[in-house]
Amino acid sequence: MKQDQLKLDQLKAELLAVALEAADRAGALLRDGRPADLGVAATKSSAVDVVTEMDLASEKLITDFLAARRPGDGVLGEEGASRAGTSGVQWVIDPIDGTVNYLYGRPDWAVSIAARKDGETLVGVVHAPVRGETFRAVLGQGAYVGDTPLRVRTAPPFEQALVGTGFGYVAERRARQAEVVGQLLPRVRDIRRAGSAAIDLCDVAAGRLDAYYERGLNLWDFAAGDLIAREAGARTGGRPGEPLSGELTVAGPPGLFEPLQSLLDDLGAWHD
Repeated sequence: MKQDQLKLDQLKAELLAVALEAADRAGALLRDGRPADLGVAATKSSAVDVVTEMDLASEKLITDFLAARRPGDGVLGEEGASRAGTSGVQWVIDPIDGTVNYLYGRPDWAVSIAARKDGETLVGVVHAPVRGETFRAVLGQGAYVGDTPLRVRTAPPFEQALVGTGFGYVAERRARQAEVVGQLLPRVRDIRRAGSAAIDLCDVAAGRLDAYYERGLNLWDFAAGDLIAREAGARTGGRPGEPLSGELTVAGPPGLFEPLQSLLDDLGAWHD
C-alpha cells in the first residue's frame, strides 16, 4: 500500500508540474500574442457564444505540449481536442475560460487545466495572466495561489452572502436564469457575475466570494476550479445529493453551501 501511495504521489507531482508549465505557456501566448484586431472565429450555442482564433491557438499549444510530455494520456478540450489515451490519465482543458472577457480586453479570463484519473480530479490549475495569479490544487494536498494557501471564508448568515453566478448564451436559458437571480437577490448581500466559472470557483477558494452557482457548465469549465475550491475547504455539488453537472454547479463553505443548494433547487435553478 505504501508503494502504491508513493507512486500516486509521484504521479500527482508530475501532473502538477506539467499542468503548470502548459498553463504558463498558454497564458503567455494569450497575453502577449493577442491581436489588436481580435475577432470571432466561430460561434457555438448562439451568435453570442463565441470562439476566437486565440482559443484555438491556446488549445493547440496545450495539446501539443501534453502530447510531447505525456503521449499516453487522454485529452478533452473545449474547442474539440479529444483523444482516448492509454495511461488512464485524462487532461480536461479550457484554453480560455472567459472568452468574451478576453475578446473585450477585460481581465477576468483564465487557462484552466485539470488532470483526472479513474474519474477523479487529481490536479487542477487555473492561470489568470492579467490578474497575475495562478491557482493550483492537488487532491489531498490543499490549494494555493502562488505559494499562499487558500481557505474559504467562514459561512456568513445567508442574508450577508456575496454570491457569484454566470449565465448561458441561449436566450431561453438566460430568461430563466434571470428569474432565479430575481428571486435570490433580495435574500443575499449581493450577486456578482464576472464571466469565468473557473475564476469564480477560485474566488470562492480565496474568500473573495462567499459562494457560487451556475447552470449549464461543462466539465472543462469546472474540473480544475472545483478541486481548488474543495481543497480550500468548500463543499461543491449539483442538485442535493448529486455531483456537479450541466444541470447545476454550487460551491460554498459548509453552513452556506447547504441552504444555498436547497434554495436553488426549490427555485428551479437546475432547469430552463
